[in-house]
Amino acid sequence: MTTTPEHIVVTGAAGKAGRAAVAELLEHGYRVTATDLTPEPERLGTAYLRADLLDHGQVLDVLEGADAVVHLANIPAPGLRPAALTLTTNTTMNAHVFLTARSLGLRKVVWASSETTLGLAFGPDTPPRYAPVDEDHFPHPESTYALSKVMTETMAEHVSAWSGIPFVGLRFSNIFTDEDYRRVPSFQADPRDRMWNLWGYIDVRDAAASCRNALEAETTGSVNVIIACDDTIMERPSAELLAEVFPDVEVRGVLEGHETLLSNARAKSVIGFQPRHGWRQGLPA
Repeated sequence: MTTTPEHIVVTGAAGKAGRAAVAELLEHGYRVTATDLTPEPERLGTAYLRADLLDHGQVLDVLEGADAVVHLANIPAPGLRPAALTLTTNTTMNAHVFLTARSLGLRKVVWASSETTLGLAFGPDTPPRYAPVDEDHFPHPESTYALSKVMTETMAEHVSAWSGIPFVGLRFSNIFTDEDYRRVPSFQADPRDRMWNLWGYIDVRDAAASCRNALEAETTGSVNVIIACDDTIMERPSAELLAEVFPDVEVRGVLEGHETLLSNARAKSVIGFQPRHGWRQGLPA
């Protein structure tokens, strides 16, 4: 007996993480519809719909017939648009997707939250309360972008409770591609250049895999997990970085080598996330 592949809609499919998520899901046998506001990117290899998620009717059209959604569409960082527009745009898009998932009875909602919900940008006047930072460092938004994600995590909690649909929010660290890795040597001279997220990062392929992990994991309610690599982006050991840049911050546990300062332990436990890529495997030629 042949089983029909699950139909997954990926929003924000023209973006860095979106393109990778589409490829990951196709590779693992899912039927994928990709959607974004922009013209279709090259070589997506699947059905593509241009849609504006600020229009609730278009969201209904996009999600009709889907089993689940990987919702990656949003203004992706602070400072790209006016502050109020970032807040209202992101929360409106997210509300439309979440409420439509409820009305259509989707099996699962996986969506892009952010490491910024945990207190970024860190600096001399805004250090973390402790390190490694974990999910319990939430909420501490420092921008309207981060606030949009904090508000959306609350929204996810309640829509999940109303509907019974499991929601998984992925608090992505700074996403790196092979091209981004070319900049890594320039980070090494001054650790303060990357202190804003405790030198964290996630390879785009692992970000995509975490979307699939979240779809496939048995979860209930609304959960939010940090998606970061096992190491930092720096050549110097993590304990040394903290001692120089954040000497007064409480260190919880014993730091070994280049261990990530954005704990991914909960993601490993809850959704089976295992990062497999990183800059120490060699920079692109």
